[in-house]
Amino acid sequence: MSHWNGFVKAAATGGIAVLLLANEATAEDFVNTGYFGDVAIKGYDPVAYFTDDKAVEGSPQYSHHWLGATWYFASAEHRDMFAKDPGKYAPQYGGYCADGVSFGTVTTNIDPKAWRIIDGKLYISYDPGAAEGLVKNPTKVVDSQKHWSEVQNILISEKAQKDWQHPSAQQLTNR
Repeated sequence: MSHWNGFVKAAATGGIAVLLLANEATAEDFVNTGYFGDVAIKGYDPVAYFTDDKAVEGSPQYSHHWLGATWYFASAEHRDMFAKDPGKYAPQYGGYCADGVSFGTVTTNIDPKAWRIIDGKLYISYDPGAAEGLVKNPTKVVDSQKHWSEVQNILISEKAQKDWQHPSAQQLTNR
């Protein structure tokens, strides 16, 4: 019985910590910048998907900071278009793999060349087959919309775990 009480206390404490951290989560926590750095969608130009109908690598020369991430563009014109209306050009689900989100999972590794625009929205996937699956099976987009809040909770939990294991200097001074 004492093991059960210990489990309940640990679960309650962990649950409270996750709830507190969830209140601190912001939209920037949901922009996929890969495993290292702060560059969104591996440095590809989100506007080019719409204007050039292809994946185009951006340049640090034409960058814009939005939602805690740096976004690269192929031109000043694309950067300015994005800055005026980022919601129009930014990928759905913060650039996380849309196919993974459709299953309620986080897939950080994406292929910026594996993309589709569906109903005026950009979806990026981990490989071309997954991107094509979004078109061939429209329920995947519906499923990804249903599961996005679950995925956000996973991202909050992962961030809390990472912050707990590797506190920043700011967090250490606040303790």
